[in-house]
Amino acid sequence: MIQEKIAAPVEITTDRFTLRPVRKSDAGLFALYAGDKRVAEATQGIPHPLPPGAAEAFCTRAMTAGSEEDIWVMDGTRSGLPEVLGVISLKKMDRGQSEVAFWVAPAFWNHGIASEAVQALVNANPQKNCTMFAEAFQDNPGSARVLTNAGFQYLGDAESHSVARGENVPTWTYIRKLD
Repeated sequence: MIQEKIAAPVEITTDRFTLRPVRKSDAGLFALYAGDKRVAEATQGIPHPLPPGAAEAFCTRAMTAGSEEDIWVMDGTRSGLPEVLGVISLKKMDRGQSEVAFWVAPAFWNHGIASEAVQALVNANPQKNCTMFAEAFQDNPGSARVLTNAGFQYLGDAESHSVARGENVPTWTYIRKLD
């Protein structure tokens, strides 16, 4: 029997936490945090209310080899913080480009967690991108600050669909050129 090793995102260490691959055991905290309406409405793809099994399905998708998206958990256990602080991902595009997306559990908002995670991901550049893109809903200026703090430049206005809101929402689009 031939067994293939599943390619998982590399671990990335920050001052306060580790960006690590998703585990099945993360599903409970994902359901708790992503099930919060404030988190869901700040993302494009998280529904609200969160359907039964959605967190488990997310873990399975995140752990699937060959996915078009690399997903990391912001894990604070090494510094006494909870095992799941939030999630950050890089969705592969073409020509050496990816899109960054992230969410942080509300208990950790305004503590610099997202800024530290985005900066660490940019610095590590695990997909060897030449460019990263990101979007922030215009009613979420905190996410826009996270991106600009990590060196992303404003590119323009657009709109994206929010599953939780059930509508298109105005966004700011950002770009980060990498050397």
